[in-house]
Amino acid sequence: MLTAKTSLQTDLAHAALLSQLRSGQLASGAFLSMPLLVENLSMPIAAVREAVKKAEAKGLLSVVPKRGIMVMDAGPETTRECLELRAIFDCEGARRLIETGADMPIARLRARHEALLDLAQKDARPTLSSRAIETDLSLHDMLAAGIGSRLCAKLYAENRDRIAIIQNSRAFLPARIVSAMREHLAILAGLEARDISATQEAIHKHLANTLGWWGIES
Repeated sequence: MLTAKTSLQTDLAHAALLSQLRSGQLASGAFLSMPLLVENLSMPIAAVREAVKKAEAKGLLSVVPKRGIMVMDAGPETTRECLELRAIFDCEGARRLIETGADMPIARLRARHEALLDLAQKDARPTLSSRAIETDLSLHDMLAAGIGSRLCAKLYAENRDRIAIIQNSRAFLPARIVSAMREHLAILAGLEARDISATQEAIHKHLANTLGWWGIES
């Protein structure tokens, strides 16, 4: 049985592991040994082992016997499944937000997207990835939260971490940031008009274009 101290250490190790996966410090397809991971996380080995078990249960990494730990491979099939699952959350969240007449921070989100769009159009250097990811998540997080289900929130959060690993495997180029922000603005326009059909159509277009950017046919 885990003691309160061990449980706390496990939680801290898991949080540290997630942070490195989300930031790209532990990249897609990377192999590392348990001792190296313990060193990276600066946590006791027992806590790291439990953290690895939790992350493995979420599909973020896997333990390969006699080889070590492998971070989730962001291959085409995994990328497709994760992005399609996110679109399902997006569509259902949009439907519920519109049908219930929920308040949505449309103006704030639009301003944030338009600011990044303007910056990406002026700056051709691929240095906007972290800001692009944050802006991207601001819309997807709102849509998923609109479902109003704790179970869906848990599943979305796990998929969000998988997508973070995928996104860190390739920098967002300004051209893709521009098109993605325009796609998001179309989704926001549909939400503002309380038009379920238009919003979901814009979500599906965003999915298809995102898959295309990753070289995956929709």
